[in-house]
Amino acid sequence: MAKQTPRTLSGFMELLPAPQQQLEHMMEILRRTYSLYGFTPLDTPVIEASEVLLAKGGGETEKQIYRFQKGGADLSLRFDLTVPLAKYVALHYSDLTFPFRRYQIGKVYRGERAQRGRFREFYQADIDIIGDGKLSIVNEAEIPAIIYKTFSALGLRRFRIRVNNRKILNGFYACLNLTDRAGDIMRTVDKLDKIGPEKVQAILTEEFAVSPEDAGEILRFIAISGENEAVLTALETYRGRNEIFDQGLEELKTVVRYLSDFGIPTENFAVDLTIARGLDYYTGTVYETVLLDHPEIGSVCSGGRYDNLAEYYTDKQLPGVGISIGLTRLFYVLGEQGMLNPKLPTAPADVLILPMTEDLSPAIALATRLRENGIRTQLHCENKKFKQKIGYADKLGVPYVIFLGENEINAGIVACKDMSTGEQTKLEADATIYRIRAGLDARRDGAVILE
Repeated sequence: MAKQTPRTLSGFMELLPAPQQQLEHMMEILRRTYSLYGFTPLDTPVIEASEVLLAKGGGETEKQIYRFQKGGADLSLRFDLTVPLAKYVALHYSDLTFPFRRYQIGKVYRGERAQRGRFREFYQADIDIIGDGKLSIVNEAEIPAIIYKTFSALGLRRFRIRVNNRKILNGFYACLNLTDRAGDIMRTVDKLDKIGPEKVQAILTEEFAVSPEDAGEILRFIAISGENEAVLTALETYRGRNEIFDQGLEELKTVVRYLSDFGIPTENFAVDLTIARGLDYYTGTVYETVLLDHPEIGSVCSGGRYDNLAEYYTDKQLPGVGISIGLTRLFYVLGEQGMLNPKLPTAPADVLILPMTEDLSPAIALATRLRENGIRTQLHCENKKFKQKIGYADKLGVPYVIFLGENEINAGIVACKDMSTGEQTKLEADATIYRIRAGLDARRDGAVILE
């Protein structure tokens, strides 16, 4: 029988055990951090009925979706975690308590062209707060605190959460009578860092028939920058021209006012009028998070406020606010930049026990005792040479190896070797457990990401 050459599809990431452990570390930190803020875990099906998943329909999403027939069913793989959330909330509305706060870390699928750092199958890590009819602005102020806590817990320090409000932008363009072209203008302005103000102005005037005076006003408006209070003061000069603008300004001021109360240092937060995001989706506060030393990566966490999550599934008004981290892409880029901490333990076990007697009962009993104390333990009972067994522990990076022979059993002690230092002790089981746990705590006391 001809053998098939094993291969992984382009755009799909398949990790070796050590980096998989690093990714698991990151996911565990996200789960732990989100739980601190009262979010409940949620898991939705990877496969949905196409009519449910594509209720909105059209656009690039439908072109990229993985869609297939099974029997008489028209099915699709989820392309994000927001649409399944909308279906979930509409379906279980009467069983949920609002505001409903959920986090979800799961794989999504997009049939786009695979390229460096962009995948067809990837993990997203989302949080959303859904209200029933109304949702307090305080939730929009809390989101930056969650972003700050999450990235700090991962080990990052030099990042900035950039915040704007879509109502400010919509009101500003309404003042210039450019509402019908606002989407095109904002997409052009979004290219400012890449092509510069002169080219942006040329595109606005030549392609979208914006007058030179209005184009200049737009560039002056989005150039407002500096300390947060300075930006807000500059925006006050536009107050009174448009009701939507004034509402957005009040919301933005509320978000900024609560910064210190939520524990966010001013250096990690900036009001940025160039942030637009999801032109046909977000309606209030919008967020983008960038790594200051790696601007080429782009936004590593983004999201915002939306007014009606489940409008395609129910008539109930379900406003919300949320953010998403493209976890697979972030992990890939961090690895490429050498920012993943190589010293964090990635071994599948904390201890490897090498029984040195034919009777395995003492070794099994010790392994059971170690596991009862929360120490991940593996028994190595294969018929291998001693050097090979040590090599096995070394290759896996197992921190401690225990040798249990007749002498140790008779004396009621445990011979334990610290694989990183080479130090070997012969102590009673309780003392050995204490030593191992102290050593493990020291090894785990480090960030996943190093700047």
